[in-house]
Amino acid sequence: MDQEFLFELYRREIHDRKIPISLGKTCPVKCTFCYEQDISYRQTYPTPLTTQEHWQYMLNVIKSFPTREEEAWVIGGNEYMEWTDLFLHPRAMDWLEEFLETTDKKVMFFTVGYADPKRINRLAEKYPGRINYELSVITLSEHRKRLMPHAPPLEKLYEVLDGPAVTSANFYSFGPDTMSKDAEMISKINKNVILWMGCLTPLKYIDKETTEMMRHGRTYLPDEARKIYNADLPNTQMIHTESYITAFLNRNKIIKLFDRCELEKSDSVVMAGNVYRVLKQFRRNRAKFLYVPNATLGGDSDCTTLLTFKDVEKRITNETQVWLPKVIMERSSNDNRDISGDSFEEFKMKFPRVRFKVLHKINSDMSNKKLYEKGYLKNYVEDYLNNPLSKAYEAISVPN
Repeated sequence: MDQEFLFELYRREIHDRKIPISLGKTCPVKCTFCYEQDISYRQTYPTPLTTQEHWQYMLNVIKSFPTREEEAWVIGGNEYMEWTDLFLHPRAMDWLEEFLETTDKKVMFFTVGYADPKRINRLAEKYPGRINYELSVITLSEHRKRLMPHAPPLEKLYEVLDGPAVTSANFYSFGPDTMSKDAEMISKINKNVILWMGCLTPLKYIDKETTEMMRHGRTYLPDEARKIYNADLPNTQMIHTESYITAFLNRNKIIKLFDRCELEKSDSVVMAGNVYRVLKQFRRNRAKFLYVPNATLGGDSDCTTLLTFKDVEKRITNETQVWLPKVIMERSSNDNRDISGDSFEEFKMKFPRVRFKVLHKINSDMSNKKLYEKGYLKNYVEDYLNNPLSKAYEAISVPN
């Protein structure tokens, strides 16, 4: 790859607060559930193995950006590069340490546990509050080998957990006594780490066996969540559920935003299945709900945030005016492009007779904030599983 173009890719990723180290190959971990596989819904470039020269260029560019208290830089690029577990890079720990030594910026990273336990915990002690380490535990059950064929051994995972570095541990339900047992084990090792748990949503490119495991685990999520709720563990407990459950938990905010838009009954509003169900239950006939499936990613996905313009394009028929949530066109580069890289301007040109308007209040900042605000396991148990309204909500079907 031409160096000038390579450095331009680095600058694009850095603009989005990424630290674009590359392994120079596809991720060798081969997790079967991975959402970051390059499945050609967006354009990525085969960047070479990051060298010291590349790193020095990146670091100099990063240093030119102002430091913001609420901002963390993510190790790894995933806008124009395929995601990989960067702690497999032989210099990753050296460069992380240099980043912490020579800047005052925070750093965030996701790994299945390849970071050197002693070294990463030592750095966390030396630079308190600057490392956000999200450890992808996934599962400690018998399913681990099938889902993560090249993951580090559990002994190393426990070692890295037993220290101040790991901020949150992510793991999921794959059947009875999976998520709940994992929560108890992780809490026993580290009572300060945030427990991020829940279920995985299969997308269309994930293999059949893994998809079946995800769906099987999802059926046990209520039981597993109640066990953890009743265990009264000392850790902060967050849960990642299917998007329609997240939407229900945030129904009051969704309804409030919808009402503030002051839409007419004849206005067509684009939304995926999660928001469609909320509005169909609580704001029936207030506007025309233009349901759009997540066809680009497929599988069981029904999240408005992940819609693409191609998805919307397939559902437009005789509409003359269509409202689009801003969140659809907020790929991290923030240039009115969707997650696949298609632009709003190019999309509009395909429908010269349709007037497109943007619902600016329905944006990624709002959706991310509400995800964390209502994302506690306590909310899921008390306001969804124990809420009689949720049964009627689940019974609402989306249009064909």
